[in-house]
Amino acid sequence: MIVVGLTGSIGMGKSVALAAFAGLGVPVWDADAAVHRLYGPDGAGVGPIRALAPDAVGPGPDGKDLVDRTKLRAATLAEPDLLARIEAAIHPLVATDRDAFLAEARAGGAALAVCDIPLLYETRADAWLDRVVVVSAPAEIQRARVLARPGMTVEAFEAILARQTPDADKRVRADYIVDTGGPKDRARAQVAAIVAGLTGA
Repeated sequence: MIVVGLTGSIGMGKSVALAAFAGLGVPVWDADAAVHRLYGPDGAGVGPIRALAPDAVGPGPDGKDLVDRTKLRAATLAEPDLLARIEAAIHPLVATDRDAFLAEARAGGAALAVCDIPLLYETRADAWLDRVVVVSAPAEIQRARVLARPGMTVEAFEAILARQTPDADKRVRADYIVDTGGPKDRARAQVAAIVAGLTGA
């Protein structure tokens, strides 16, 4: 099975590319969805976050404790070294979720599987991946997309960018690039070409 890593800076359109792979029948793993599960009601990540940022944990609509990601983001901005401690606690849980996905895909006979890994180069995941796809768009489009998100601020956006590998560097290191700055159909066509090239389909 060929394992492909999908990455791109915040707001570059990874979800569009991931959906395109899934639409072609490729098993996909979404890191953000995994974190949502971990931070959801009684998720495995709730306890570690409560220990590190108690104000970011509280009861959800069903009364079960969950992580408020907006409050967690605010806490990391207020306490710069908090993010590294959160990542140290949560990344192993995310990796366990990803490994279970890959094992299931292999058992199912998949020829290709895609893992969406936002901090792919930062965590050196390219060392174990077979191929890397970078999703990219012009900086002005990226900025507009991110600042349109609920709860996002310029300060938070710039803090996120500061800890991500620059887009230009990602593009140089990529095996494939998907441009999401134009129509979605164009990005989907690029993904289809990647799948065809890797699987011979």
